[in-house]
Amino acid sequence: MPELSAPLASPATTRLLSRWLLLGEWRAHPVRALVAILAIAIGVSLGFAIHLINAAAFNEFSTAVKSLSGQADVQVAGREALFDEAVYPQLAQRDGVAVASPVLELQATVAGKKDAGPLHILALDVFRAGFISPDLIGAPAEGQPFDTLADDALFLSPAALRWLDVAEGGHVALQSGTGTVSLRVAGSLQRTRAGQRIAVMDIGAAQWRFNKLGKLSRIDLKLRQGVNRDAFQADLSRALEAQYPGRFQVGQPNDENQNSRNNNLSRAYRANLTVLALVALFTGAFLVFSTQALSVIRRRGQFALLRVLGMERGQLLRQVLLEGASLGVVGAALGIVGGYAMAAVALRFFGGDLGAGYFSGVQPQVQFTPVAAFVYFTLGLGVALLGCAAPALEAARAAPAIALKSGSEEVVTTRLAKTWPALACLLLAGALTFLPPVFELPLFGYLSIALLLIGAIALMPQLAAVVFRFLQRAWLRTDTSKHAPVRSLTLARLANASGQAGIALGGVLSSFSLMVAMAIMVSSFRVSVDDWLLQILPADVYARTAASGGTAGLNPREQASITALPEVARVDFQRVRSLSLAPDRPNVILLARPINLQDPGKSMVLVGDTLPVPNGAKPVWLSEAAADLYNVKPGQQIALPLAGGLHQFFVAGIWRDYARSSGAIQMPLDDYRALTGDLDVSDAALWLAKDATGDELQQRLKSLPFGASLEVSNPSAIRALSLQIFDRSFAVTYLLEAIAIVIGLFGVAATFSAQTLARAREFGMLRHVGVTRGQILSILALEGGALTALGIATGFVLGLLISFVLVFIVNPQSFHWTMQLHLPWSLIATVAGALLTAAAATALIAGRQALSAGPIRAVREDW
Repeated sequence: MPELSAPLASPATTRLLSRWLLLGEWRAHPVRALVAILAIAIGVSLGFAIHLINAAAFNEFSTAVKSLSGQADVQVAGREALFDEAVYPQLAQRDGVAVASPVLELQATVAGKKDAGPLHILALDVFRAGFISPDLIGAPAEGQPFDTLADDALFLSPAALRWLDVAEGGHVALQSGTGTVSLRVAGSLQRTRAGQRIAVMDIGAAQWRFNKLGKLSRIDLKLRQGVNRDAFQADLSRALEAQYPGRFQVGQPNDENQNSRNNNLSRAYRANLTVLALVALFTGAFLVFSTQALSVIRRRGQFALLRVLGMERGQLLRQVLLEGASLGVVGAALGIVGGYAMAAVALRFFGGDLGAGYFSGVQPQVQFTPVAAFVYFTLGLGVALLGCAAPALEAARAAPAIALKSGSEEVVTTRLAKTWPALACLLLAGALTFLPPVFELPLFGYLSIALLLIGAIALMPQLAAVVFRFLQRAWLRTDTSKHAPVRSLTLARLANASGQAGIALGGVLSSFSLMVAMAIMVSSFRVSVDDWLLQILPADVYARTAASGGTAGLNPREQASITALPEVARVDFQRVRSLSLAPDRPNVILLARPINLQDPGKSMVLVGDTLPVPNGAKPVWLSEAAADLYNVKPGQQIALPLAGGLHQFFVAGIWRDYARSSGAIQMPLDDYRALTGDLDVSDAALWLAKDATGDELQQRLKSLPFGASLEVSNPSAIRALSLQIFDRSFAVTYLLEAIAIVIGLFGVAATFSAQTLARAREFGMLRHVGVTRGQILSILALEGGALTALGIATGFVLGLLISFVLVFIVNPQSFHWTMQLHLPWSLIATVAGALLTAAAATALIAGRQALSAGPIRAVREDW
């Protein structure tokens, strides 16, 4: 059809008209615009806040780690936690070395604070450390200059002083083996980072007091002026590897390996938390779509009139995009401000840990980052533009002559609902689940979830048409249909206006499916952890020397005392060690314990079958995380650094471990002792003798000479504590899930309200043909319930599919362990009921408002 008139007069007129249209729409429907703005603002603020919190905590944690290295140029560390100090003279006398500073690092359990974490002790040679890390030299009290060399002196950071609630001159009791070492607080460390809980003492005193004679953790090297650090590091690394194969790692403070090691410790957790926070932003994108789609439908005649009066297609397209962009700009700006405030409050009152335990012991401060703010602002704006793109294109393409006719609204939604793009999204989503992670993050898994949502929402109009037309035909074949006009009208409307029904269904589908998927994922993880705990805690009583720290342990004499107790029928001891298998990854945990070699499944939770061990080979079993991170499969060999060298072990199988995301390895205790000569143990699992009770055994353990240093508990208590820690770790996830549900409820309410108010003319016509006000309200309630029920049913199926991706793709690629699927039926039913109630109630309330004008005024536009 040819254009009917010339373009509008001038750019100034066009801008004035654009402003009138924008402000007029906001004034006419402020609640709907406000809901869309809030959804975008909440999504941006949550994502930006979590980014700021994680960045502040990670940067502070990394800076705190760097501060412990001082001005060292090169560091030599063992692949085991400790190594023999005999290598020190060789390094100190090496060409190019100006100063070599030996360091012994200990994680000491504080007597009376066993559940609060260990105290990080740095034992230094004060004469050497003064040239490399002077900030770590304690400030002794006036008149006591030699306290830095005293064998009972300890210097604490301000944060450690507050944590231990001790003043200078007081005493701190630390655990060494099953005994305690009392150290005097001789002064403080004034230049440590805020919140950094560390202690410093003389290295000789620490080796003696904690039974680590001849042992070091690392050696810091300060090079002579003019020596090339990179060349020196490479030469030293080659020399040490030739002389001590697999024993040492040579690096530079804050180098790529150290940064990667710090980053890998929590990267998957931080990435998944950010994605969960952006769920609200995705819901906001759909709200913008529904807001703009319904606005285009309601103003279809107005746009057609503007086209007749001279507005060009491009101008109309820009106008609708401007309305969507305005929602995005306001929402994103509010989100940036709210996110910064949220991050500041969270860091001030809760710290940067977010419950997961990765950044405990640091006190970060929020820092505004313009680049991140720009990214999240652009993300919010982009989401809004994507949401209004399809309605804008439809408004621009509409022919004015047809759009001016009343009753053509369904044409809009028919054009918006194309089948082939939806099917393409669903097929591509399925294909992406077979792709590997990128940089050890499940990026294709996240994209698959987004495509599943987009494809399913795009298919809703077709699904609604099929379902409601089938129900209408089935209803009309019944005798009841002749005497129930309300239900007949309801089904007729739903069957023949499936496009508008699809828009309403999309709100229910997006919110409910994401809620279902998140609930299933968290519930599956929790149930899997619970079942795993039941399998790995077969003994009646468990005893350990400390919940944390590396200075406690049971020697052979103390082990014999426990074994000889009359209440004990059997006891399994376990030794826990930390090993470095790669310089750019966190250490793995070695668990040396009795293993049933004939049936290892009785000693651990196996994933798959265990392989027969070849003659002469020493077997080990890797956790899922260790096998995935180091790309090792059953039947292969793995080299472990033990007893000052590399030793080859046969990987006999894979086992499930939810406690150590950086990986763990199990080996028979006898093999470990034969190889290392280390006879101490960390834990004991005890089975009761006949007629003995758990309480009796716990009392007998506590009555032993070293019983005061033991933590004794039963499996049920350990299980309850572990689940409590799990819930605390997932507290933020629960909060994000609740926010997504609330946004979904508001979105559903806003969509149904807008659709109901837009049908005032339809209700006026029904009133003219004899339909009563009460019957129209009944129609609206039935429509809301029917649409929501279909959305819930479809959302459950879609949420189940998304949960499959989360449980079987995203989780293994993020955390490197598998879990079983579990559906939380009660939570799903509760939220489904809330959605049904919200939809029906909103339809009724909006219906009363739409019917308040009277039937004559409602149809006056059709005269």
